[in-house]
Amino acid sequence: MFKPNQCNLAPSVSERERYTYTRYRDMDSSCSNEFDVIVIGGGIMGSSTAYQTAKRGHKTLLLEQFDFLHHRGSSHGESRTMRATYKKDYYSKMAVESSKLWREAETEAGYSVYTGTDHLNMGPAGSASLKAVIASCEKNFLPYQILDHGQFTDKFSGRVSIPEDWIAVYTELGGVIKPTKAVSMFQALAFQKGAVLRDNMEVKDIRRDEVRGGIVVCTTKGDKFWCRKCVVTAGAWTRKLVGSIAGLELPIQPVDITVCYWKIKEGHEEKYAIGGDFPTFSSYGDVKIYGTPSLEFPGLIKIILDHGCQCDPDKRKWRPEPDLDSLKEWIEGRFLGLVDGCAPVSMQSCMYSMTPDEDYVMDFLGGEFGENVVIGGGFSGHGFKMAPVVGKILADLALTGHADGVELKHFRIGRFEENPQ
Repeated sequence: MFKPNQCNLAPSVSERERYTYTRYRDMDSSCSNEFDVIVIGGGIMGSSTAYQTAKRGHKTLLLEQFDFLHHRGSSHGESRTMRATYKKDYYSKMAVESSKLWREAETEAGYSVYTGTDHLNMGPAGSASLKAVIASCEKNFLPYQILDHGQFTDKFSGRVSIPEDWIAVYTELGGVIKPTKAVSMFQALAFQKGAVLRDNMEVKDIRRDEVRGGIVVCTTKGDKFWCRKCVVTAGAWTRKLVGSIAGLELPIQPVDITVCYWKIKEGHEEKYAIGGDFPTFSSYGDVKIYGTPSLEFPGLIKIILDHGCQCDPDKRKWRPEPDLDSLKEWIEGRFLGLVDGCAPVSMQSCMYSMTPDEDYVMDFLGGEFGENVVIGGGFSGHGFKMAPVVGKILADLALTGHADGVELKHFRIGRFEENPQ
């Protein structure tokens, strides 16, 4: 049986690709189809979970229904935002831990996927969202600075402006994560720890093994795998898969989001470039907007409306048709004419998997599956930054039945039954 190279902890790009894309269709007969843990879904959450279970010494299989690093889900693209400023204080604590785990994984891999910046929240002085952010910072001892209009103008003079009745909350923990590279990193690390990675393996059934105990996972190609524990991280397909195997209707709605890149006026590119002092940012005005410093495309800055249209992940239009009037108006009002708000230079499609309360789902499937199947989903557009800590939590649930240091009551499936609204 082929053994991964445990010596090279900082592989070159070509070697990382070999690790990530290696197929196991022709494994020799000595390789069993029995595992301690099977993770279904090879996006950022599944890849992080597989890394966690494999590095703890558990035989792990990661299954992906499409090619690894595909663009059909929520774990691709050019950048994701890192921040710890949340209205719900339990996310701030998770973000702080996650930022540390990102750095630990980078050290182990030998390359970087996360560039740190400061983070800026802005909005009307009476904004309930900003007040909640401030309260969350205080509860979690997260250092912050409140900037009134004058202080904001002094700090960002000539780059960004806010109305006189707005304020800003400024924190040090922000940043930009490269998503595809990050998924590849966790897959490479999982592989180095002995995990088996198989893509183009769509799961059609998950069932209990009535004879041996444990779980049997079946694919549309006829493969059958046995495991002690199974973790489902199927992203926008979670609702369909859980519904088909357990008859449980999880309220996880895929939403198609349009990612927009805008042209910085010539001669002003450095003012908004990553590596300087320009932060990642969120705006809590009449519309929710967020963005990142210029990184992935020189001379372009990513600024996005934080909402989209409901979709079926298997029947997407792939042709963004957003109403950008409010976003154009916001850009013209904030960026002093230095960012061209007439039209985005580039638009891309991505998916959120939304729950009604925008909280995650991290829980046992229950019912006939008991604690043998763990569900991780519904990350509602703010989950990618949390991937290292989510992977740790899901691995803990699968391997030990509990997760220390996190209030899982916020993420239980039962909350939907208790509050149908």
